[in-house]
Amino acid sequence: MAETGSGTVERLVELGFSQYEARAYIGLLGNPPMTGYALANETGIPQPKVYETLRRLARKGVAIAIEGEPLRFVAVPPTQVLTQLDTSFRRRLADAEVSLMREAGDPGQQVRAFEALSDWPAIERRAIELLDTADRHVYMSINCDTTAFLESVARADERGVATDTLHFGKEEFSIEHGRSIRHVTTDGVVYRHHQARHLAVVADSTRVLWALAPGGRDWQALYADDALLAAAVKGYIRHDMYVQQISQDFGEQLEACYGPGLEQLAALSRDVAGERRAVAKRVSVVSTRNRKRVQTA
Repeated sequence: MAETGSGTVERLVELGFSQYEARAYIGLLGNPPMTGYALANETGIPQPKVYETLRRLARKGVAIAIEGEPLRFVAVPPTQVLTQLDTSFRRRLADAEVSLMREAGDPGQQVRAFEALSDWPAIERRAIELLDTADRHVYMSINCDTTAFLESVARADERGVATDTLHFGKEEFSIEHGRSIRHVTTDGVVYRHHQARHLAVVADSTRVLWALAPGGRDWQALYADDALLAAAVKGYIRHDMYVQQISQDFGEQLEACYGPGLEQLAALSRDVAGERRAVAKRVSVVSTRNRKRVQTA
């Protein structure tokens, strides 16, 4: 009795064959038309089961029965079988999609799945995984211990992954592909809310990790493979990077307007009406000066 390849049998079982069907089809391959008796001897399929198995293969279109006495069977070529399986799978997939959409009801109401994490080592591992599996681009904002990420950033950089990093610590990220910007607006300034820590990582515009510890240690995080959430977090990181770059280029002017750490910008949310009046007054003064310059000229 010849041994059939167990690996090939398992592949066929994964495609919907039974164990006996898979063994019978492989036993027929490369052989002239065979009787059930001969196939049973070839594959070890019990004789009471072999003809039943062969008839099922014939109904599936992967074996052909040749009439005669005795009845014999021959295998359909593998390429034809695989084409039939592919067509059948696509049809069943389309049918399932229609049925699921019908069951789901209103397509405007969707539930998005997120992984919740509250353990810092698990959050750290997830962030490193995002860095190590990124293919094209990573955005990061790190307001926590950055030492754990230095090696991962270096590995991503070696792969040619563009890594744009905004970090609050003193450690420097040496990046060839991408940018490393330090958060300078909080240098030398301590506010109560600055004890909060956060970590944001977006990989390839689809996978995203957002972690926050309002008190510095009470970490909560969300991870998702979700382009919509990734776009929101990426936009947050990029906006903050722009502000920090502007602060590095025009630090003295900005501090003169908004105070150390640009803290007075918070007044925009506390006193919108008052800020609007102040802005209107400044605009009026500038407009008056401009008119005077024109008249003098």
